[in-house]
Amino acid sequence: MRKLWMALGCVWLAVNAVSAQTEEPPYVPETDPVVVQKLDEWQDWKFGMIIHWGPYSQWGVVESWSICPEDEEWIGRKYPKMPYFEYLQKYQALGKTFNPTAFAPEKWAKAAKEAGMKYLVFTTKHHDGYCMFDTKQTDYRVTAPDVAFSKNPRANIAKEVFEAFRKEGIHAGAYFSKPDWHSDAYWWNYFPPRDRNVNYDVKKYPERWNQFKQYTYNQIEELMTGYGKLEILWLDGGWVRPLKQQTKESLSWSKTLPQDQDIDMGRITKMARSHQPGLIVVDRSVHGPYENYRTPEQQIPEKPLAYPWETCMTMANSWSYVPDDKYKPVGKLIHNLVDIVAKGGNYLLNVGPGPDGELHKEAYTTMKGIGDWMKVNSAAIYGTRAIAPYKDGKVCFTRKKDGSVYAIYLLDEQERLPATIVFKGLKPARGASLQLLGGSGKLMWKTEGDTVTVHIPEKLRQQAWNHAVAIRISAVDKM
Repeated sequence: MRKLWMALGCVWLAVNAVSAQTEEPPYVPETDPVVVQKLDEWQDWKFGMIIHWGPYSQWGVVESWSICPEDEEWIGRKYPKMPYFEYLQKYQALGKTFNPTAFAPEKWAKAAKEAGMKYLVFTTKHHDGYCMFDTKQTDYRVTAPDVAFSKNPRANIAKEVFEAFRKEGIHAGAYFSKPDWHSDAYWWNYFPPRDRNVNYDVKKYPERWNQFKQYTYNQIEELMTGYGKLEILWLDGGWVRPLKQQTKESLSWSKTLPQDQDIDMGRITKMARSHQPGLIVVDRSVHGPYENYRTPEQQIPEKPLAYPWETCMTMANSWSYVPDDKYKPVGKLIHNLVDIVAKGGNYLLNVGPGPDGELHKEAYTTMKGIGDWMKVNSAAIYGTRAIAPYKDGKVCFTRKKDGSVYAIYLLDEQERLPATIVFKGLKPARGASLQLLGGSGKLMWKTEGDTVTVHIPEKLRQQAWNHAVAIRISAVDKM
């Protein structure tokens, strides 16, 4: 009977945790003026790179998730019939054989710069707990003495990556997983893991949970103090949150009853910003004061959002390295970028290095293709904000702070630049000049009612145009 009442009590807690959070909680604006300024700068950057990388690349399996006892069809284990604890042992042993001898982050950084990317988010630790930095909190790290790569002078991978990207003028940010499936203070080896969550009762074992909170705090402080200037702390694993902040969505991720996985984000954020003033903190999906911007994953919102946001998306199909991964066409990625920026967001595009430390050749050719377009059209992307109606048919709009507007026409594959580009919703001001980026001379235009028609001379149409073209409008009438 006692067990029954305890179970009912847990269900009551779960129901009450959901009842107040059935809808998306409101965005909480940042109040620190230095962070507010940094967020404004971040919104100017528009385009960034995220890198998922770890020992799991040796198997070509999805990052971390194959050791999690849920969603077995999706996780794709390397050895699907192997008993779990045998599999876990083999997976964790990958940390010792990790030896990316072709690791050359300056090559990644140059490719990112050529693509027009302005900021980086690098996985310092994913959910499996393997640290791609020289932490003192655990031996489950790339610099541990028994790791194959540890004797390499570039063994402190995160430090090398951040330095290489900063040398190219790219802003550096750290991805860090709040859950840690290797830590005995999160997945205690006294119990088997049941899903992605902490596997013991945190109320019954508060000392163990406090140990995990301090472990997390210490690792983040190491990153904030030993890896140069970091401008974003990008925290993943949103199920690690206070019970009162659980939502219907976050509870849907769990196979077990919710617990109060509060790691004290206030204390962490205060410490992090004491070392990195103005640091943008992104406690993903935990809507509240420590989620400075939101991160829709693998999707683009249908409409502009009323707060800072960033779509994170894979350049290929997978977040981590898969030998035969298929990359999205350059035109598709450029159209995504334009759509996102027109709606006021940023685009964070992922690549996954292989076990040798090299990227797919397609990653380099894809980034070069994006960069070729950006060299001509970047003025329509960087430093812009959304302006209604955001999009009309195949034309997207962006606004500069000086009042000029860009009308970006999305070309279909193999489509020739049309003789006229027509749109509604925005009207050039009287006397405004219109110019096609990459072309010379002013464009003729006219308005009829609420319709604007821009005429493209045949000489310009004969040039090679790919993916999209941008027309700068010097000024528009208030609508």
